[in-house]
Amino acid sequence: MLLEQGDGISQQMNYKWLTLSNTTIGTLMASLDRNIILIALPTIAIDLHTSFFTLMWIVLVYWLVTAAVLLNFGRLSDMFGRVKLYNLGFALFTLGSGLCSIAQTGEQLILFRILQAVGAAFLFSNSAAIITDTFAENERAKALGLNQMSIVVGSVVGLVFGGFLTSALGWRSIFWVNLPIGIFATIWSYTKLKELGTVRKEQIDWLGNATFAAALCALLLGVTLGAFKIINIFETLLLTIGGIFLLISFVLIEKKAPKPMFDLSLFKIRLFTGGNIAIFLNSLARGAFTLIMSFYLQGPFMRLSSLEAGIYLIPVSVALAFFAPISGWVHDKYKARILAPVGLLVSAAGFFILTKIGVTTSFYEIVIPLFLVGAGMGIFASPNRASIMSSVPSGRRGVSAGISTTFVMMGNSFSIGLVFLIMTNLLSLNTAEQLFSSSFHVSHTLFTNAIVDEFLNSIHFIFLISTVMMLVSIIPSIVKWR
Repeated sequence: MLLEQGDGISQQMNYKWLTLSNTTIGTLMASLDRNIILIALPTIAIDLHTSFFTLMWIVLVYWLVTAAVLLNFGRLSDMFGRVKLYNLGFALFTLGSGLCSIAQTGEQLILFRILQAVGAAFLFSNSAAIITDTFAENERAKALGLNQMSIVVGSVVGLVFGGFLTSALGWRSIFWVNLPIGIFATIWSYTKLKELGTVRKEQIDWLGNATFAAALCALLLGVTLGAFKIINIFETLLLTIGGIFLLISFVLIEKKAPKPMFDLSLFKIRLFTGGNIAIFLNSLARGAFTLIMSFYLQGPFMRLSSLEAGIYLIPVSVALAFFAPISGWVHDKYKARILAPVGLLVSAAGFFILTKIGVTTSFYEIVIPLFLVGAGMGIFASPNRASIMSSVPSGRRGVSAGISTTFVMMGNSFSIGLVFLIMTNLLSLNTAEQLFSSSFHVSHTLFTNAIVDEFLNSIHFIFLISTVMMLVSIIPSIVKWR
């Protein structure tokens, strides 16, 4: 009898780590492909003859689609099973990666990135819920911390790995690497993962999902089309106001829907609401950080290679990898409420130091602020995520995970859009295209002192806004516990 009990406990322990391993691979791959493409953008522009605007939408469409469908996918996971849809996500993501590798135009690449994003949305929306179902409450923050750590680590590793692959094998190779891993992980998750969550048969809220997706598209199109001077100020305002109107309509639709996609009742839970507001503000502050730093480091002033730029950014992932599991363990053991606000404050300090960055900088000059940014992310992420997931009923964890990750994706999407809105208003569009497209390796002698000052001022202003947003996000992170 004791042997049987021991075997049962051993199997349960093994299954927990099997689940964490598989879901971490899923989030790692999905996050890797958000940023691995950044290093390859100049090469893609030359090979596919794409415009700067098309290049930016190759990046943005991944965030936008993921944010637009995550909520509905969270609901679908509660209805049809988290593991089943997680498996589907792996398969779609792998198929999308294969298609991206054979794209012949920038527009084709955008379309195939949409398929990739749909797969990534299934992975993001279900991984946290599967972990929450599998791990006990006293281990949950640590497990979620390790899983969340893979998101940012994947984003930064993607820069180094993407730079190496692009230099050695061309830009298409950044998608090839997903194929063997994706096929293996799809089969692994299909054969090994078990459905532990509560399955609830409910009606799908198609109207709510369509309204929400249209609102995000209108807002982001307004920002990006306006930034690139493709539409005038009146049309920009029209799209922006239309997006806000659609968001308001979405809330009204959800209040009347018998089975709403966006479960507004969850926002009556203070921990859930405060944690998600903090997540959104945090993502808005840091969403474009890697993009800006990679272009700054490879630009006409620093002139680093893609591999060197990735190495410069290693302190971010090292700090996050170190602090995220420690923060999760401390939260599990002591329920330390101060961790999330402290993490936000640490990241704010890192961003503030970056507001003093010069035209060129050494690795030793920049290592401290980058370490602080990464450390803050690690300290904040796992306790905040754990408090959100633990605050909701077990049957709502799928949609809860979808809502939380949607806030992350929304914040990142609008962060990138706002960054280029700022850049194209502080710099001429032609200069911005030289700095951020295939010609950004042009000699720095072509840039006047005024342009250099404008470029630096735009970066300083962006990091100052990031500092303020980090500090503001401390408020909901503290108030949620009162």
